[in-house]
Amino acid sequence: MKAQTGHMRLCLLGLGWFLVVLSPFVGVLPGPGGIFVFAAGLVLLLRNSAWARRRYAQLKRRWPKTGSVCDHAMRRRSALRRRAIAKARIAGAD
Repeated sequence: MKAQTGHMRLCLLGLGWFLVVLSPFVGVLPGPGGIFVFAAGLVLLLRNSAWARRRYAQLKRRWPKTGSVCDHAMRRRSALRRRAIAKARIAGAD
């Protein structure tokens, strides 16, 4: 069962890279399709690649506003958790 999970992860990782590479080609078509294709590929990469998660964390530290917007757009659980903790701290400080 574990080997099958590894194969599935590799397939999803490959699909993520494919979508990221495909996004500029879809972007030349009328409409905002390239943005959505890129976002879907990024989500797959972040869910299945430790390297991509580390790189994304570095980018978020460098540009925190952009990182929070991306987290919100991707509905990442970590962003929701951090937002809830921040609200609790603000409520506790009042």
